[in-house]
Amino acid sequence: MTIPSLSFDTFANVIDGKLMESTTTRRSLNPATLEENAEAPLSTVIDVNKAVQAAQKAAKLWAETSWDDRKAALLRFTQAFEEHRDKFAQMLNKEQGKSVFWAQHEISFCQLTLGGETIEDTPQGKITAHYTPLGVVAGLTPWNYPVLLACGKLGPALLTGNTFILKPSPFTPYCSLKLAELGTQFFPPGVFQALGGDDESGHALTSHPDVNMITLTGSIETGKKVMAACSPTLKRVTLELGGNDAAIVYPDVDPATMAGKIALFAFCNSGQICTAMKRVFIHESIYDQVISTLVQIVEVEGRKLQAGEETMISPITNEPHFERTKEVFASIEHERLTITTGSTKPLAGRKGFFFLPTIVDNPPDSSAVVQQEQFAPVLPVMKWSDESDVVQMVNNTNAGLGASVWSRDEAQARRIGGKLQTGNIWINTHAEIQPNVPFGGQKQSGFGLEWGVEGLKAYCSLQSVYTRPYEPTQ
Repeated sequence: MTIPSLSFDTFANVIDGKLMESTTTRRSLNPATLEENAEAPLSTVIDVNKAVQAAQKAAKLWAETSWDDRKAALLRFTQAFEEHRDKFAQMLNKEQGKSVFWAQHEISFCQLTLGGETIEDTPQGKITAHYTPLGVVAGLTPWNYPVLLACGKLGPALLTGNTFILKPSPFTPYCSLKLAELGTQFFPPGVFQALGGDDESGHALTSHPDVNMITLTGSIETGKKVMAACSPTLKRVTLELGGNDAAIVYPDVDPATMAGKIALFAFCNSGQICTAMKRVFIHESIYDQVISTLVQIVEVEGRKLQAGEETMISPITNEPHFERTKEVFASIEHERLTITTGSTKPLAGRKGFFFLPTIVDNPPDSSAVVQQEQFAPVLPVMKWSDESDVVQMVNNTNAGLGASVWSRDEAQARRIGGKLQTGNIWINTHAEIQPNVPFGGQKQSGFGLEWGVEGLKAYCSLQSVYTRPYEPTQ
């Protein structure tokens, strides 16, 4: 297969198989250096209408394309994507700030199938269920994992026979636009498009009468707005929203090992992950040991950050979230909470939106840093002694995305995990996600499912077919 070339110098919308300039543009900032990135399109309602029209036009033919042919096109697209891996990594670093974490989710999705189901088959007749594509799907992706989350939506949408319009965050549009540009070499015009833009173009998609489904990954606040915008047209909507994930640590774990796990799952990407550990409850008998080692690990990462070396601590991705992060740290000062390491002030002496990784020692459950999703490099760590109390504290939130339980006694961990009100429970691990496993949240952390066969079904309508023998009237 000949791999198409792909330049990362200029960026345009992808509409109906063509690169289309917009009348207005915007530039995002590299969060590590504060240098301006390249111009990116700022789409208008006119651009949205053109993309939806093209998607509608392509939808019938793409739906009639066989599953195997759609799968083959996705695999060829994936191979080309891998050939440009380094370029995508460099661009992702410029627009989002982190060292790239690559996961070939679109390949894994291609291993899934979604066939019809036979519900009844008797001499009196047959009843079957079939899954048919919805039509035009728009995917709204956030700035924390723009490539990973885009692939997690476009793969299932295209595989199940829908056309797909990708609308990335205005802070991280570049890799998404290049994904769609690459896609023009493998999919018919209108099947996979991308629009750079802000809230205006996002609202134009969510309220558009000819868009059949919205799939969003974002904050709870944004999810409520999207659902409201979808309601007048009763379009299908899948929402993967924020979380305030907790970890419960039992006294039988090794404190040093546990400290390393906490550091990884709490501070990777500076905590800007929906499933990051955001509250950790450690049994009082090993609390001091775990905290001591955790502080040592975090301080090493902080020194790397100050020296400009490679570290798990990335910058805060954009200026508005940097300002929100300042508010999170200000609440720690206002409530006079105890910090064991780190700082409530932005990192001085270095360009970029940086904070040191910070640990808050045993704050009350009512404190803002515990109750709110921080989405920042700050971690409240609390003591617990009574199982019923810690379960109540974990469940004391409107979010319900994920939680983990850590213990050598797996039966004990599963028992406690079963009491937690979250869509995902991890035992002796955290934040693991597989493309073949359904993913969603409870409470206000989600609506509907993505990934796995259940995720494929979310991009389809269910059609029940009743077949009875023909009995002519005598």
